[in-house]
Amino acid sequence: MSFKYNNILVAIDGSKEAEKAFKKAVSLAKESNATLIITHVIDDRYGSVSVYAPGIIDEVEVRGKELLESYEKQAKEAGVANVKTHLEHGSPKVKIAKNIAPKFDADLILCGATGLNAVERLLMGSVSEHITRYAKCDVLVVRSNEE
Repeated sequence: MSFKYNNILVAIDGSKEAEKAFKKAVSLAKESNATLIITHVIDDRYGSVSVYAPGIIDEVEVRGKELLESYEKQAKEAGVANVKTHLEHGSPKVKIAKNIAPKFDADLILCGATGLNAVERLLMGSVSEHITRYAKCDVLVVRSNEE
């Protein structure tokens, strides 16, 4: 059985897990001749940080744009014909599943598993878990082989 996707969304954050999800997304996009949408969500819900470090959100946004440009270049060099990037502010777990995926008509979302332990998941919640629960399309959580 073969699945063909048209719009593949991959969430990146600079982590090793996201890098692995990106590589899998590139492979799937090439295989399906799909559009690859690379997204990065800046979690700026804790705005009080900017009070103590003015300009930090601007620096984080610059870093996010650089990250997206780097991934876009890698995807194109790997042979993905149609690549889009998207930067947004807010809660990654909410934005990816409920806003970004529908905006780009994604039929597959890829994200990396962070490997949070039970206490961390309880306190923070898992982004991949939330995406899996609320996305209206297929979701592939890419796990790291490392323990």
